Amino acid sequence: MSRPAPRPRRRLPLRARRNPQRWERQQPTWRQAQPAVIASALKAATARPSGNWFVLASSRAIRADRTFGRTVAGQEVVAWRDAAGTPQAGPGSCPHLGAPLRESPVRCGQVVCHWHGLALNGKPFAGWQPYPVHDDGVLTWVRLDEAGGEEPLPRPVLPTRPSAHGSTVSAVVDVEGVCEPQDVMANRLDPWHGAWFHPYAFVDLTVEDPGPDGDEHGFAVDVSFKVSRRLVVPVRAVFTAPEPRTVVMHITEGEGLGSVVETHATPLGTDDRGRPRTAVVEAVIATSERRGFRAASRAAALLRPVMRATAARLWRDDLDYAHRRWQLRSTGRFPG
Repeated sequence: MSRPAPRPRRRLPLRARRNPQRWERQQPTWRQAQPAVIASALKAATARPSGNWFVLASSRAIRADRTFGRTVAGQEVVAWRDAAGTPQAGPGSCPHLGAPLRESPVRCGQVVCHWHGLALNGKPFAGWQPYPVHDDGVLTWVRLDEAGGEEPLPRPVLPTRPSAHGSTVSAVVDVEGVCEPQDVMANRLDPWHGAWFHPYAFVDLTVEDPGPDGDEHGFAVDVSFKVSRRLVVPVRAVFTAPEPRTVVMHITEGEGLGSVVETHATPLGTDDRGRPRTAVVEAVIATSERRGFRAASRAAALLRPVMRATAARLWRDDLDYAHRRWQLRSTGRFPG
């Protein structure tokens, strides 16, 4: 995919739109958003290895003072941190009489079953076998070989993130919907919907034509983040899928150069109506070369709720998209 020359860096990230278009007068994108192109990108993504790793939760959700429980791919998982702060994970059912360990407390680095007091420290015991865990500093992953069915990898396939030596602020939003991971992936591999479906957030969106078979290097998107009706922040972003349940947006030009948004789709199981449920765990990792960002990063605790609220609003819409796609697929009415 050809790339235009980088734009000159502005002293201020904001740009004024002199004649803002009405929503209905923007350029339609349905001709470019060809189902075959999205399907091709989805097929390429789902063919990549995951090594049986699934995103479990944010790193902050796995704590030493209480357990975290979630059903992943139909398997109950419980996670916590031991006395050294190392994440531990394993089956969420007590090996004694099946008590739900997600409801049990952590004492001195051990999960103590609240039914009969059996303590687990993260090592095999009475048929209870721990799961491999990886904490990448933002997210916690668990490896479920039986559910994944692939050749195991020693660690997850991680996307490139901003340098650990620079100033970054990260926030994670965790939402659930009725759909399958492929529906979440298809939503993210359809960048053309941004300015139409999220007009409160994005304007002036264009996507470089990846060709009829998609582009192994990802979709390059020029878009402006909306600050007000007239003020926007223009950027260039590239969407790629490094593994079958992850789509990453890298900011390659403009404000926040090097920042990433990682969208991870984790299958949960089925609800009481037999419908599939999927967790979207999205990590926003922001960075900037601007002097003020270093000071702002020191107030990360104040910024994270704002970042999470922004991502959650977008996902309220996008889970409707994913749910609709699943409905059409499950009833044989999906176009194409």
